[in-house]
Amino acid sequence: MSMRTLPLLFLNLGGEMLYILDQRLRAQHIPGDKARKDEWTEVDRKRVLNDIISTMFNRKFMEELFKPQELYSKKALRTIYERLAHASIMKLNQASMDKLYDLMTMAFKYQVLLCPRPKDVLLVTFNHLDTIKGFIRDSPTILQQVDETFRQLIEIYGGLSAGEFQLIRQTLLIFFQDLHIRVSMFLKDKVQNNNGRFVLPVSGPVPWGTELPGLIRMFNNKGEEVKRIEFKHGGNYVRAPKEGSFELYGDRVLKLGTNMYSLNRPVETHMSGSSKNLASWTQESIAPNPLAKEELNFLARLMGGMEIKKPSGPEPGFRLNLFTSDEEEEQAALTRPEELSHEVINIQATQDQQRSEELARIMGEFEITEQPRLNTSKGDDLLAMMDEL
Repeated sequence: MSMRTLPLLFLNLGGEMLYILDQRLRAQHIPGDKARKDEWTEVDRKRVLNDIISTMFNRKFMEELFKPQELYSKKALRTIYERLAHASIMKLNQASMDKLYDLMTMAFKYQVLLCPRPKDVLLVTFNHLDTIKGFIRDSPTILQQVDETFRQLIEIYGGLSAGEFQLIRQTLLIFFQDLHIRVSMFLKDKVQNNNGRFVLPVSGPVPWGTELPGLIRMFNNKGEEVKRIEFKHGGNYVRAPKEGSFELYGDRVLKLGTNMYSLNRPVETHMSGSSKNLASWTQESIAPNPLAKEELNFLARLMGGMEIKKPSGPEPGFRLNLFTSDEEEEQAALTRPEELSHEVINIQATQDQQRSEELARIMGEFEITEQPRLNTSKGDDLLAMMDEL
């Protein structure tokens, strides 16, 4: 397991989350002069993206994220994204949050699988950050935050060997193992089968610095080539035109990690019928977690660095639906297998004197008090992301 995987996982999944939210906010927004109080406008979309990106690239949060550490469970990371998604005036109910996380994870899993070289996962990350910078081009302060993260990535990962990147890629694939959620966009493009597994291509450019397949060269003990054998590989490969840029600005060449929702097509998710996949999630949900204490400390450190901007005034926030209708969202919530619900570990932090005061403060921020519904409300009550740890 690589100790340098977490920043790449977090930034790429976060980039996919922003792509999805941007697409849905654009699809649902109404011109400002015609919008009711419970409808989205272009100003609201920019505000949501700015707030989330500002929180995501908070300096203290990034400092904790870039410290060498092992990956933790999907459950722990999901909690981070659930808190991050509610860093602005936007509210998602459980079904929409489930769908958002499913889309994020399957998109990045596909990108990792298709990376020509292990090192190219860094180019995928740069593609996400390049697009994120486009979302905040009118906000120089937030733009500076993203550029600082860019520089950290270049400094830390620029000098890693091919073997170290291979270990990072392997760690990512282990994290995504047995996760086979069908996505309508992938199914329509025929890059995913009905069982949720991806179809790897047998054509296109080969990794930079490698030769086209189809030739076997044999050498003697002196290192001299003595024989060549050609064979049919059955694919349609071409040489890579050039290597992508690993600098702050430049042509990444690789398209993985760019915004695939820019075509504005609807995206649906469906759980595959794989019993193995279901069993995997069930085991993670109910089995005692030997890393529970470590994950608790991990969440405390990361969330301690997050600065959540709470809406001011009487406006409790907007509600965003990632489904095509409220009825579909309600149906998804009812039909979602109970085994796949994302529960958290019950640990009474307030009764343990060894827990830090910082963690107790964070726990207090997660407590949601009941508030009366207002007719002018733009959304539902904020999700209780963690009732107890």
